[in-house]
Amino acid sequence: MTPDELQTIQQETQYWLEKAVIGLNLCPFAKSVHVNQRLRYVVSEAATPEELLKELARELLALRRADPDEIETTLLIHPKVLTDFLDFNDFLGAADALVEDLELDGELQIASFHPDYQFAGTAPEDISNYSNRSPYPTLHLLRESSIERAVATMADTDAIYEANLETLDKLGIEGWKALGLKTRE
Repeated sequence: MTPDELQTIQQETQYWLEKAVIGLNLCPFAKSVHVNQRLRYVVSEAATPEELLKELARELLALRRADPDEIETTLLIHPKVLTDFLDFNDFLGAADALVEDLELDGELQIASFHPDYQFAGTAPEDISNYSNRSPYPTLHLLRESSIERAVATMADTDAIYEANLETLDKLGIEGWKALGLKTRE
């Protein structure tokens, strides 16, 4: 990919973060990390799951070594691999196993976002799926200590999911499209 293509992918992902994740308050913890510039964006050029797994290992170890006041979390965006949601979903088991192999369980974890994200038991077009739909397949590397601090500030974290469903129901597919986010048709 050219530098311009890499930059466009990062910009589209950042736009999604600002308009959907933060703008719709789908994750009440994202704004602080974004505003304080402690979110690292990495656009991967991996073309195979094996290449991505190696890059994921490097990024997990880099996040572990980084000062949380500098880099609290990382978005590993991989537009060339695992574009099929079922392949992506299958890869998540390998990603979680990697966290264990690197002895990072209890320290780091991975959240997942994909353009075709689909929760079990939902239809592909169900608006609830959009809470985890990103412009490109993305692995979100998180520090468990950051999650624990954020959760401690909320009385009821289950309310986040319920609020997201309500927000997305009110917004609807047309409202989502009106945000100007890159989506697959």
